[in-house]
Amino acid sequence: MIHYKGINHIALATNDMDTTIRFWRDLLGMKLIAGIGNKGNRQYFFELPGVSLIAFFEWPEAEPVPDKDAGRPAKGPIVFDHLCIEMTDGEQFWALKDRLTAAGVWVTEAIDNGFIHSIFSTDPNGIQLEFCYSIEKHDIHDKYRMKDPSPSNAAKEGPAPLSGKWPDVKKPTSKNERKVYPGELRKLFEGEE
Repeated sequence: MIHYKGINHIALATNDMDTTIRFWRDLLGMKLIAGIGNKGNRQYFFELPGVSLIAFFEWPEAEPVPDKDAGRPAKGPIVFDHLCIEMTDGEQFWALKDRLTAAGVWVTEAIDNGFIHSIFSTDPNGIQLEFCYSIEKHDIHDKYRMKDPSPSNAAKEGPAPLSGKWPDVKKPTSKNERKVYPGELRKLFEGEE
């Protein structure tokens, strides 16, 4: 069984890092904690409490995606719908909704999703955002709930990972064969080693 800790970072794209910083750091209140760059390419990181980061690559020729309502079906190439960021509590949720409204940024009314209350907005890059906080009435993690009247074939097999659906590992990488090569982000720690 493979064990996960959480999402380390999500990497998104922008063509204007300054506008992105103004939105994510100054309006949303996320701390800018790191950045690297080369000519025509930057990568900056914003911190979420815990282990999660939101990273942005700045690519000057990138174009924002067309506006789309989160959760609505789309046609054509698509790999991403929206990013949901959980707030610590309802007070922070309403404070953020008020900040977005005061800044003239489009934001929906609050929506009761049963286990969370949510608002939706869009960042300057066209990225659909959901902000939520958990409500005590229901815990989506406490049991399996499949309410799709016509679930996919794999979903009919239940919630737990099934063995035998992928080939077994025949030759695991031995400890003396494990190699890790230097990556671009090592630059963030130059002079600290």
